[in-house]
Amino acid sequence: MAGTIINELGKITIGEDILANIAGYAATENYGVVGMNSKTATDTFLQLVGSDSNRKRGVKITFLGDGDEADVDLYVTMVYGVSLQVVAKNTIDNVRYRVEDMTGIRVNSVNIHVESINA
Repeated sequence: MAGTIINELGKITIGEDILANIAGYAATENYGVVGMNSKTATDTFLQLVGSDSNRKRGVKITFLGDGDEADVDLYVTMVYGVSLQVVAKNTIDNVRYRVEDMTGIRVNSVNIHVESINA
């Protein structure tokens, strides 16, 4: 499914991959987030064969209603010793702001799934 924005000039369709890339970049900008974890077998395979530069890895986008709003799930690795609650809050705020500002699609919720901790 794709996100859709309708205005007086027409209809704009934004693909799920675009939102996932924006959310992935926004998540890894935050101090304390080391990287994104694989959420599917395809992500794991791409990581094994060396195509690890894919920013949408570890991001799941679910469009709601008519596609004008979305839920974002992030599967992340965080740094040992940081406050998980503070890093998660900053990540949620940054991802919400970046996706809404760049695409115009409203973010209903951002869910952080801490998969591992690195030293």
